[in-house]
Amino acid sequence: MIGLLPIVALAGCGEASGSKKAAVETAQVVRVFTVEKENLQREISAVGTVRYRRETPLGFTTPGKVAVVRFEEGDFVKRGALLSALDSTTVGADVSVSVAERDRARAEFERVRSLYADGWITKARFEAADAAVKAADARVRQAGFARSTAQLYAPSSGVVLQRNVQPGQVIAAGMPALILGEADEGFVFRVPIVDRDASKLRVGMTADIMIESSGEAPVSATISEIDGRANEATGAFTVQFRLPSRPNLRSGQIGTANIKLPAMESGDLLQIPATALFGVRTGEGLVYIVAKNNRVETRNVAIERVSDTFVTVSGGIKPGDKIVTSGLEKLRTGSPVRIIATQP
Repeated sequence: MIGLLPIVALAGCGEASGSKKAAVETAQVVRVFTVEKENLQREISAVGTVRYRRETPLGFTTPGKVAVVRFEEGDFVKRGALLSALDSTTVGADVSVSVAERDRARAEFERVRSLYADGWITKARFEAADAAVKAADARVRQAGFARSTAQLYAPSSGVVLQRNVQPGQVIAAGMPALILGEADEGFVFRVPIVDRDASKLRVGMTADIMIESSGEAPVSATISEIDGRANEATGAFTVQFRLPSRPNLRSGQIGTANIKLPAMESGDLLQIPATALFGVRTGEGLVYIVAKNNRVETRNVAIERVSDTFVTVSGGIKPGDKIVTSGLEKLRTGSPVRIIATQP
């Protein structure tokens, strides 16, 4: 028996050593993310389109028959160029008629004034003749204005974005004949932003605008306008950025704006990588927290917002917690882990 004691002791030592080795081998290798308030990304990405700052519909003030349209869609025009004109027959006749009526009213007024001075007619008759002259003068001015606006001239250098008429077509007063993108006013980038994010934006905030079709690096732009009312169909506000001048910009190009947001006011929201979540259900999910003994604990978090790579959550975690971001499928509550890398 005494001789067997050293053998038993050695066997016991061997078993203990093997158990420790087994424990080390079963520890899962993981990467973790340290939760900090500074981890919050203060940017949002939104897809939008390039537009001329002024895209002006141009039309005639009177109905008529279109005589000429000088430009096609996509053509560049200079300020003052004649774009389109109505047949002058009708407006010219209106001017002639109104001038003749004015001359008749003036002659009648001179006759009535002479009679009134001699006391042959009443003051009311004299005032009626005077009013008829003023009305005739107004009709002459109106006809002259219609004749002057029977031609459409470019109010600015720019590009014809849309042509709605053809020669020979009869057009109603006020109908847009052409839409001109005014190059003198430059380009803007317009993006729809949901109300939750739009409420954090202010005129003057910056963003990086990437327009792939322009073939250039992102440009820095600032917010110039924010809609005062959301779109009734989508509930989003249109945010407008003023773009620097570039020769290859075109109205309708699609791009992405990375908008820099101010810091969140709420102290309860934290941001973690999307890869840290598992067991996701409606509005909530689970994460593994590495405890002081290098074993994981399960925490439940509420999902507030989701982006491509990060998730904003509340509850269950706090700044300083180490959250597992890889190897989650091999873990369960209480599993030992070995950290090989930490994300900032």
